[in-house]
Amino acid sequence: MSQLSMYEGNDMEEEEIDDEEIGKYCGLNGSSLTSLQLQYCGLNGEFPVGIFHLPNLEVLDVHGNSNLTGYFPNFNRSNKLLKKLNVAFTNFSGMLPASIGNLHSLNLLDISYCNFSHYLPSSLGNLTQLNYLHMSGIFYDVPNNNSTGQLVSEYSLSWIASLTNLHHLSLGATKFRGKFPSFVANLTQLSFLDLGVNEITGQIPSWLMNLTQLTTLYLTGNNLSEAIPRSLFQLQNLEILDLSYNNLSGQVEFDQFSQPKKLKELYLSYNKLSLQIITNLSATIPQLQVLELMSCNLTEFPEILKYQSELLYLELSDNNIQGRIPKWVWNATRETLETLDLSSNFLTGFDQNPINLPWQNLYSLDLRTNMLQGSLPIPPQSIRHYMVGSNHYSGEISPSFCNLNHLHILDLSNNSLSGMLPQCLGNSSALEILMLMNNSFHGSIPQICPVENSLKMVDLSYNQLHGKVPRSMANCTRLEFLNLRNNHMRDIFPSWLGALPALQFLSLRSNGFHGMIGKYATKHDFPKLCIIDLSDNGFSGVLPSNYLENWNSMKFVDESRYPYFQVTSTSDNLAKYTYGYAYPYSITTFAKGVELKFIRTPYLLRFIDFSSNRFEGEIPAGVIGNLRGLIFLNLSNNALTGVIPSSLWNLTALESLDLSRNQLSGRIPGNLAQLTFLEYFNVSYNHLWGPIPLGQQFGTFLEDSYQGNSGLCGKPLSKQCDSSISPPPSIFEEDEDSGFQIALDWYVVLPGVVSGLIVGVVAGNFWTSKNHEWFLEKFSRKRQPRGTRGRRGHRN
Repeated sequence: MSQLSMYEGNDMEEEEIDDEEIGKYCGLNGSSLTSLQLQYCGLNGEFPVGIFHLPNLEVLDVHGNSNLTGYFPNFNRSNKLLKKLNVAFTNFSGMLPASIGNLHSLNLLDISYCNFSHYLPSSLGNLTQLNYLHMSGIFYDVPNNNSTGQLVSEYSLSWIASLTNLHHLSLGATKFRGKFPSFVANLTQLSFLDLGVNEITGQIPSWLMNLTQLTTLYLTGNNLSEAIPRSLFQLQNLEILDLSYNNLSGQVEFDQFSQPKKLKELYLSYNKLSLQIITNLSATIPQLQVLELMSCNLTEFPEILKYQSELLYLELSDNNIQGRIPKWVWNATRETLETLDLSSNFLTGFDQNPINLPWQNLYSLDLRTNMLQGSLPIPPQSIRHYMVGSNHYSGEISPSFCNLNHLHILDLSNNSLSGMLPQCLGNSSALEILMLMNNSFHGSIPQICPVENSLKMVDLSYNQLHGKVPRSMANCTRLEFLNLRNNHMRDIFPSWLGALPALQFLSLRSNGFHGMIGKYATKHDFPKLCIIDLSDNGFSGVLPSNYLENWNSMKFVDESRYPYFQVTSTSDNLAKYTYGYAYPYSITTFAKGVELKFIRTPYLLRFIDFSSNRFEGEIPAGVIGNLRGLIFLNLSNNALTGVIPSSLWNLTALESLDLSRNQLSGRIPGNLAQLTFLEYFNVSYNHLWGPIPLGQQFGTFLEDSYQGNSGLCGKPLSKQCDSSISPPPSIFEEDEDSGFQIALDWYVVLPGVVSGLIVGVVAGNFWTSKNHEWFLEKFSRKRQPRGTRGRRGHRN
C-alpha cells in the first residue's frame, strides 16, 4: 500500500494517508474525487500512484512539496478526464512514460524543477489541448546517434510545434543549446515565453513579431548576440521584456520603447549595448514598473526617469554614473519606488543633500561602492535593506536608526563612521545581517539579541571596540558568522557561544582575549563550526582538545553543498518586486606564509588558527588527527612541546601547516609525505632533529621552512645527514578514499601583493559553460526568488 504523510506547520503531527483514504481526507469518496489540490502542504513520502487512476479526476496539483517523491504510471483510458497535472518543485522522478500522450484532455502540464530522467517522449506532441506547458529546470534529450543525452536540442523538442494552442511555454534552465528554436514560430497563440538560462546562440529572430499575443518574453542568461531587432518593439501587447545577461550589441534608443504601450518591466543588464540618452523624450513613453540597466555603460541618469510616476524597481548598478543624484530622479518616484540599486558607480551625494531619503515607501536601498560622503541619510520606516558599504560616510549612527523595526540588513561597512554604537542596535527581531566592519566605532558592543531573534551574520571587525562579548548573544540561535577581529576587546574565551546551533565561523583574532579555554557546561560544543581564528591573543594553557574532538564539521565535509559559504536574507510580501540578498563569508586569514583574503569563501574551506598565543603542552595527537577536513592549520608562535604527531598524516586535505616558533622536539614524521595537497610547511625555530623526510611535497619546501632547528639535516639544508642515520620513511600513494581530490584547487592566489594583502579568488568552473558560470554568479548575487521561484519575486 502506497502511503503519503502530510503536515501543516511545525507543530502538526504527520498523518499517514493511503490510496483509499486520500479521498476521505478531502471529504469526498475517492472514486468521486474530481480535484486534488495540496500545494505547499509539507507532503512527505511517496505519492500514492493509485490516485492517478481515479476515474473522475480532473485536477491533480501537488506542487511545492519538495520532500514528496513519486513517479508517473502508465496512463490509460481511465485518465481521460485529467485536465491539470502539476507536480512542480517536488521530488518526482523516473521516466516520463510514452503513455502520457494519452491524456488528450490535458490543458496544463507543469513538471518543472523535478528529477525526471532525461528521456522525453515525443508523444507529448499528442497533447493538442495543452495551453500551459512548464518544463523549466529539467535537462532532457531524446537518445539518438548525435545526442549527448544531457543537452536539449531543437530535435529534442520539435514536437512542441504541434501544440498550437499553447499560451504559456517555459523551457528555462533546460540546457537548450543551439540557435533560437524555430518551433516557437508555430505557436502564434503564445502570451508567455521563457527560454532563459540556456545556451541559445545567434540573433533574436525578427519573426517573433508574429507572436502578436505575447505579453512576457524571458531570454535572460543566454549567448544571444548582434543587435536587438527593431521588429521586437512592434509587439503591442508586450508587458515584460528580459534580454539581460547576453552578448547583445548595437545602439538602443529609449524612444524605441514607446512603441509597446503596455510595457511594464524592462531588463537589459549585462550586454554590450550602447544606450542612447535622448533629451526631451515624449511623455508617451510607457509607464514602467521595473527598469534594470546594470552594466550598460551609462555615464548619467537616463532622462526616461523624469516620466516614470509608477516606477517600483530601479537598478542602475555597475555603470559609470558620476556626480550627484539629481532631484528629478526622485521627483516622479517619491511615492512609488520600493527598490533602488545604484551600487558600483561614482556617485558623490544627492542634490540638496536631504537628511531623510525622499522615497516614502522604500524597501531596499543599495548604494554600496560609490564615493558618497557626509552623514548617513535616514531611510523611511518601510526600509528592509539598507546597504551603503564602501563609501566615505562619516560621523555617528543617528538614533533614528533605532526606529527601523523591520530592518533585515544593515551594511555600513568600509566607511569612516565613528562614535559609539547605539545600544538599540541588534534589538530588532527582524535584523539578519549586521555589517559594521572597517570603521572607527569605539566603546562596548551593545546587548545584541536581548531576546531570540533572526541574526545570521555579525561583522564588527577592524574597529576600536572594547569590553566583553555581550552575554546576550547566547540568544542569537540563528547566528552563522561572527567576526570580532582587530578590536580592543578584553575577555576570557566566550565558551557559551558553543551552544549556538548554527555558528560556522568565529574570529576573535587580534584582541585582548586571555586565559585558558575552559569547556562550557553544555553538550553543544560548537556543533557546526567550520572555521575558527583565535590568533594574536593571550590564550594560555593546553590546546582545547575537549572542543576539538567534537568539531564534527571539520571531520566530514559535504561536497554537495553550495560552493561558497553565504548568508541569505529573507524577503516578505510587502513589496511587489522583492528579492533576498546573498552575503558571502568574506574572511581574511594568515596561511601559506601570506595573508589571504577570500571575498567568497569556498564551502570546502576548514581551518584552525591558534597562532600567536601562549598555548603550551603537547599537540593532542588522537584528536587533531581526526579533523580530516582541515585545509589550513596554524599553531605557530606558542609554547607547544613534545613531538609532531604522526597522526597529522590523516589530514589528507591539508594545504598549509604552520608549527613554527614553538618548542617542539623529535623528528619530523616521515608519513607527512603522504599529504599530497600540502603546499606550505613551516616548522622553523623549534628543537627538531634528524633527517628531513624525502617525498613529493617535501621536495618543494625551501630552507626557511626548517631554519632555527640546529639538529635537522638533509635537503634543502646544506647540512648533510650522517650516513648511519636513515631518513624517515615516506609514502607516495595518494589516498583515493579521502574524498578531497579537488581540495581547494578551486581558488588560486593572485600574484603580487597589494598593501601586504594577497587576494584569494575562486577559479573553479561550477557550471557547464563559461557563460553560465558568469551569469549565475551575477544572478545569485542578489536575487533569491520566493514562492514558486517567480520572476524577481513578482507577487501574483
